Amino acid sequence: AFMPWNGYNFEDSILVSERVVQEDRYTTIHIEELNCVARDTKLGSEEITGDIPNVDEAALAKLDEAGIVYIGAEVKPGDILVGKVTPKGETQLTPEEKLLRAIFGEKASDVKDTSLRVPSGMVGTVIDVQVFTRDGLEKDSRAKAIEESELARIRKDFDDQRRIMEDDAYQRVESLLLGKLSEGGPNKLKSGAKITKGYLEDLPREKWFEIRLRNEDANTKLEAMGEQIRQLRKDFDAKFEEKKAKLTTGDDLAPGVLKMVKVHLAVKRRIQPGDKMAGRHGNKGVISMIVPVEDMPHTEDGEPVDIVLNPLGVPSRMNVGQVLETHLGWAARGLGKKIDAMLKEQRKVAEVRRFLETIYNKTEGHPEDLKSFSDEEILELANNLRKGVPMATPVFDGVQETDIRQLLELADLPTSGQTTLIDGRTGEPFERPVTVGYMYMLKLNHLVDDKMHARSTG
Repeated sequence: AFMPWNGYNFEDSILVSERVVQEDRYTTIHIEELNCVARDTKLGSEEITGDIPNVDEAALAKLDEAGIVYIGAEVKPGDILVGKVTPKGETQLTPEEKLLRAIFGEKASDVKDTSLRVPSGMVGTVIDVQVFTRDGLEKDSRAKAIEESELARIRKDFDDQRRIMEDDAYQRVESLLLGKLSEGGPNKLKSGAKITKGYLEDLPREKWFEIRLRNEDANTKLEAMGEQIRQLRKDFDAKFEEKKAKLTTGDDLAPGVLKMVKVHLAVKRRIQPGDKMAGRHGNKGVISMIVPVEDMPHTEDGEPVDIVLNPLGVPSRMNVGQVLETHLGWAARGLGKKIDAMLKEQRKVAEVRRFLETIYNKTEGHPEDLKSFSDEEILELANNLRKGVPMATPVFDGVQETDIRQLLELADLPTSGQTTLIDGRTGEPFERPVTVGYMYMLKLNHLVDDKMHARSTG
């Protein structure tokens, strides 16, 4: 709806109904990548481990024995994703401490906790973990597990490909052998006997190549096919070994880096006040408030509006396209409702066909050949149009005002494109009819969460 609402859409602000949030209409999933690097320092090398000093067990609950978070863990700000310890510099010891150290050996406090934690304002699910180890260092249990699962996947892929190609080759061999006269072969195949399907099924496929035929050309072909299948297997084995070598060798990391862990988090962002939205006509704005459904203005038949825009955003900017889009959207939805009512009342197919014919061919649009449709196809088309009739309008040769009026009339809606709205809070109708309809609104990548994060961290 285009109308002012208690000043909450002043200066291009946008008022949004709670229903939009509940139905997750503008909920997006963002994938954040967090890195943890273990380096070789002057005081010794950093270590990725689950054994971190002065950290309680609860904080380590989501880590495996290698000190890396497991996939699928729900994490919140401050949670440890990768446990890491760094050697501390030798502090000057008093003689008493030196004596104690000499008697009782090294203390565990020579390392400090430098683990990778979830940054503030980020709640999400771990969807992927990658572990990179320097060439020549032994891989930890997590890196080995990732490597094994990747190898199993590659092996399965290769086996499937090889099986498909081998099946095809063996089919060709079978069609070559069937019905031919033999010169002898395995399983006491007599000379001069005809090769049958039953005989080939009883014989292992590898032994088919031991059969000798009377026809020399066929024998040559058979040998060539056997060689082809053997070569195919060799090629696949070589390819697999090459992939395996790539996976199992260490990674080429920056100088001084021993190990690197990348954790991918999927963060769900619902729409909230402060997020930026826009239509397709440069009509952008920031959400000022999310209002309960019952407080939103609603039509006389009780349908609440989802978004309220400021009418002052139109005249000075002269982007009237947004108003025309709203009218056209309302007409499209109205036609869909009318079709839905016809189907619910189980009207005759001829009547539905006539109405669709009017929509598609009696208005100023691209004509459609509905006469060639069978009754079943007409009903299927009508069923697909229940929620609204899709419309497309080109940029510089757009739909005319008169056409929109005609469509509104066809949908039994007021041709002005305006209707009386009732205030959800008082139950009183507003003073003037209001423009309502349907329009594309998008969420832009200027989210308040990111801005708050940037401004709090500086």
